[in-house]
Amino acid sequence: QVQLVESGGGLVQPGGSLRLSCGASRGSYRCNTMYWYRQTPGKQREFVAAIATSGRTNYSDSVKGRFTISRDDVQNTVALQMNNLTPADTAVYYCKAGIGFNDYWGQGTQVTVSS
Repeated sequence: QVQLVESGGGLVQPGGSLRLSCGASRGSYRCNTMYWYRQTPGKQREFVAAIATSGRTNYSDSVKGRFTISRDDVQNTVALQMNNLTPADTAVYYCKAGIGFNDYWGQGTQVTVSS
């Protein structure tokens, strides 16, 4: 059973930066497209960013120009560099990875942007 584990969340002031990371707990496999999503209480989980095996990236309009997604195919990890954070970015952030014919989710990491 593949398990994805996120890290790097926390409390940051508006205008600050955080870097989230996500990797597998164990195993050796190839990830297809890797994603970051986020969710706030009472709202649906929303797409944040994606990176394909080719390295092609896609971002939601709300984070474009501020967030950067990257992947390391040797370590099977995906990262999200978040700059110029605002309170609207406060959410639980989840990574997702396509492996074989299945999608796997991490447990989430809290990001809070507040002064």
